[in-house]
Amino acid sequence: MNERSWLHTRWMLTIVACMAWLYVLIMGNLLFVSERTPGVNYQYNLVPLETIKPLLFEKNRYSTEAWVKNLFGNIVLFIPLGIWIPWLFRRCRRFLPFTGIVILLLFAVEITQLITRVGSFDVDDIILNTVGAWIGYVGFALIIYPQRRTRK
Repeated sequence: MNERSWLHTRWMLTIVACMAWLYVLIMGNLLFVSERTPGVNYQYNLVPLETIKPLLFEKNRYSTEAWVKNLFGNIVLFIPLGIWIPWLFRRCRRFLPFTGIVILLLFAVEITQLITRVGSFDVDDIILNTVGAWIGYVGFALIIYPQRRTRK
């Protein structure tokens, strides 16, 4: 093809944008609506690795479901963020701007959960979610972005 690969044509970007909106709606439901009721007390963790360390080193204290959900769920659910952000926003194709945007978005989600009391502010969630976004970013950088540069 000419200067644009098929991955960056208008129709493909439209499909990716629609998938990203669907992802945002699903995540909004998971994070703020589904099986969530406002709690009475504020819950928060500001100490990095305070909830991750017990999950890693005291695994037998947790059910398999809780362990998988808290560790891998927080990573896997945010992999798409690492693909769609750099795909849709050219300025976020470099690692540091991408990471900054991801951390700001995740911080906003955690603050919203704290204010609405339908979750808890946990710095470890930001850490695990960022790891998930980084995995998606690496996938984007290795698979999708190089195709654009090689087809010019």
